[in-house]
Amino acid sequence: MPEWLQAGGWGLLAGSALLVGAALGWFVPVPRRVVASVMAFGAGVLLSAVSFELVAEAHELGGLLPTAIGAAGGALAYTGANVLLARRGARHRKRSGDQPSEGQEPGSGSAMAVGALLDGIPESVVIGASLLTGGAVSAVTVIAVFLSNVPEGLSSAAGMRRAGRTRRYVFLLWTGIALVSGLAALAGYTLLGGAPPEVLAAITALAAGAILAMITDTMVPEAFEDAHLLVGLITVLGFLVAFALSHA
Repeated sequence: MPEWLQAGGWGLLAGSALLVGAALGWFVPVPRRVVASVMAFGAGVLLSAVSFELVAEAHELGGLLPTAIGAAGGALAYTGANVLLARRGARHRKRSGDQPSEGQEPGSGSAMAVGALLDGIPESVVIGASLLTGGAVSAVTVIAVFLSNVPEGLSSAAGMRRAGRTRRYVFLLWTGIALVSGLAALAGYTLLGGAPPEVLAAITALAAGAILAMITDTMVPEAFEDAHLLVGLITVLGFLVAFALSHA
């Protein structure tokens, strides 16, 4: 199978976990404490992937300076975009509660859709770009994104249902995000092919910075709100699972 097709397929696979999570959040009455616990586990998985896959790989490719610049740039870009989206009603897009309805805040539905794209694209670009550095996709990154996408979709869909969003809106949204995830992975492979190692390092670190900002801004608050004292333990468990996978 051509590598460009592999890149898109792996991105689509990781993004499809959002649909799995959304279906659970919509059709299964999952207690909020369980949702928060699963979210904490997903945050730990992503933290491990950022540390041992993305940042480590970026440093190996380009050294400290491109890695630091890329990570800082990713965090700044994500935070700036997230501030704008928060003002439009998408602040709690990953929450199983506290989401505004369209009647309460007009335009919040569109803002949530854009926010979901903002959260998913950096992860997918890295999946595609990983084929350029090792000739094979980073299995740990794909698994980490997949495992973290399930609780994201679950929590967000549950919150959207409580806010009065329609089933059609929720599943069209997450289907679209899954498809865009595949396209973003494909773009990461095709657009970065032939790029110097320093550029690949900066792009990988940029995605890492954006993902780290997303974890602390959206996933950890959702987890802590309902899991409280257990959130640290569960997050460490997710971290160790992903760490074990990366060293298997």
